[in-house]
Amino acid sequence: MNRRFLLALSSFSFTVLFLFLVAIFSGYGKSINGSFGLKLLRVRLNQRSNNTLSRPHRKLLDSAMAEPNRMWGEKCSKADIVINQGPTPPLPSGIPTYTVEILNVCATGCDISGIHVTCGWFSSAHLINPKVFKRLRYNDCLVNDGKPLINGGTVEFQYANTFPYPLAVSRVVCS
Repeated sequence: MNRRFLLALSSFSFTVLFLFLVAIFSGYGKSINGSFGLKLLRVRLNQRSNNTLSRPHRKLLDSAMAEPNRMWGEKCSKADIVINQGPTPPLPSGIPTYTVEILNVCATGCDISGIHVTCGWFSSAHLINPKVFKRLRYNDCLVNDGKPLINGGTVEFQYANTFPYPLAVSRVVCS
């Protein structure tokens, strides 16, 4: 009886080892970077792909902005204007709101005026001072009433709409 038990146990162990090796070398699993082809078996209960080995654990900021390609003697470019926007608490009526920051980050110390932004059919349920930001026509909005935004300066406003508008600088005038 003792021999039968040992034979059954060794057969069971060999079967489990064989299935484990087949699972590893058959490609069922996720690769671990730099581990000579070893793989981790997926847990059958959790079929979602949560591979924390290849994804960062936190949201990283975009890489630092490189110096724009400037022509010799060119003072500034539209790359010197940075637009940031993010969600803020909604209006009492439930309409989402967004805060927009427009910054002059000119490395040569320039003031930039005539800042135009692509903005689609921009509209807001919350009144925006037109001297700060206004839509002139489809996909053309003017910042700071066309006046210079000093080096390091910021213009900020909030708007309310059911979705955020993609805003991007279309043209500037170097002062």
